[in-house]
Amino acid sequence: MDNRILLDADIREPLFDYLEQYHGKVRFLEEKVTGKARADVVMVLPGKVCGIEIKSDADSYARLATQVKYYDKYYDENYLVVGSTHAHHAAEHVPAHWGVISVELIKGEVDFYRVREAKPNPKAKLQNKMSLLWKSEFAHILAENKMPKYAQKSKKFITEKLLAKIPAEILHEQISEELFERDYTIYD
Repeated sequence: MDNRILLDADIREPLFDYLEQYHGKVRFLEEKVTGKARADVVMVLPGKVCGIEIKSDADSYARLATQVKYYDKYYDENYLVVGSTHAHHAAEHVPAHWGVISVELIKGEVDFYRVREAKPNPKAKLQNKMSLLWKSEFAHILAENKMPKYAQKSKKFITEKLLAKIPAEILHEQISEELFERDYTIYD
């Protein structure tokens, strides 16, 4: 193991490569507002959305309790990615359903190790997850499900209609598909 301290910036790109290799089809959204917290990374997978909090060797756990509270309201699974100095105690700082991935520098290469797999988040709320969508993405989901456009209605109203009419499993798939296809060259 090298002695150099890994910072967030050293971890992100290698983490994305590692997760793409591990999961296959994946999309990353960075610095996503999540309630009153900001998710470092949101990982979109087919049928689920995962929150990822990165704590490099230079970071502390000072804000982690608040971050856990909000991640747990939004994401189907959550991961804490920690530098090697945190690896032995990281699992104590997050609920048992959170996954923990440690990262360290070995022979100049950033290396990842799964300390604990994430389990389905029992606190996730589908309506919170739907708030990640843009209005245009809601419009596409409504059309896909042959529902009225509700053009002048709020996202909250549309969310309630979708939750009442469409099975949760289908909505999970459709939310992931919308986030996979999101075009950041246009803003809603």
